[in-house]
Amino acid sequence: MQVGAVAFDFNGTLSDDEPVLARVYEELFAELGHPLTAAEYYEHLAGHTDEEMFKRWLGHSSPELINERVRRYNELVVDGSTVDEDVRAAVRWAAARMPVALVSAALRDEIEPVLRSSGLRDLFSVVLSQDDVTRGKPDPQPYLLAAERLEIDPPELLVFEDTDVGVASAKAAGARVAGLTRTLGAARMSQADTLVERIDAATVERLLCS
Repeated sequence: MQVGAVAFDFNGTLSDDEPVLARVYEELFAELGHPLTAAEYYEHLAGHTDEEMFKRWLGHSSPELINERVRRYNELVVDGSTVDEDVRAAVRWAAARMPVALVSAALRDEIEPVLRSSGLRDLFSVVLSQDDVTRGKPDPQPYLLAAERLEIDPPELLVFEDTDVGVASAKAAGARVAGLTRTLGAARMSQADTLVERIDAATVERLLCS
C-alpha cells in the first residue's frame, strides 16, 4: 500500500537521546536506593513509558518521580542538540511531500522544547505523546490514534522506531516499520519490516519509493 504519512518515534529516533535517558535514570535510581546500569536500562526499560519504567525498577511510580525525571532530562536537551542535522533534513524532506507525525511514549513537556529548539515543531501535522493515550507502547493505541488523526489507514503509515517496544506497537497497529539499529542493535529490532543504521533524507526517500 502506498505510504500516506511518515511517523517518527521521539526518544532515540528523532532525538538521539537514549544515552541521556540512561544517564538520568541511572542517577535517579541510584539516589532512590535501586542502582541501575546503562546495560540494564537498555535491556529492560528502553522504549517503555515512564510509569512502566518506574514500576519495573522500583515497584511503584508517582507523578513526582516522573516530573523529576523530566526536569533532569530537559536540563540536558533543551537546546535541541540531540536532533542532528541529518534527521532535521529527513523531517523537512518528508514534510514537504506528506503529513509527518511524531508518536512517542515520552511526555509532551519534554517533547515540545526539543521540537521547538530544533526548528521542527511546525513541520509535524500530529504530535502524540504519552499524555494523549491510555495505553502506551507496546500497545498499538498510539499508532492507531496517529493514523486516525492523520486520516489514513494504519498500513499507509511508515514508522521509524528505535526499540523493540516501539516496533511491536507500530506492527500491532498495522503500520510499516523501519527499525533504527543504533539503540538496541539489529537482533532486537528484527521484527521491523526493514532495518536502517541512520535516518537522513536519502533513507526516507528510498523507503518511500520502494
